[in-house]
Amino acid sequence: MTDQWIDVCAVDDIDDEDVIRFDHGQHTYAVYRSADSEFFATAGLCTHESIHLADGLVMEHVIECPKHNGRFDYRSGKALGAPVCVNLKTYEVRVEAGRVLLAITV
Repeated sequence: MTDQWIDVCAVDDIDDEDVIRFDHGQHTYAVYRSADSEFFATAGLCTHESIHLADGLVMEHVIECPKHNGRFDYRSGKALGAPVCVNLKTYEVRVEAGRVLLAITV
């Protein structure tokens, strides 16, 4: 298996401390921009009830699910307490020429 880099969006398409949804194939991802303009990516659905995390609230390095307020550290995918107990899968992200790229395994 190898990583394939997929173009997600322009750097400026994501505000600081925000998240966007990115769909590719049959998968949904959440792509985050931290307050210090670092980019991160996780699986796009909450591990509790498969709700889109891009509809949630970003606070510092935490994404809060909009349905039951489950919280994850989007840098590591770590579940931070009930009702979520399963970590999110994380993905490598890089920026090239003003574009945000996501690594997916193919």
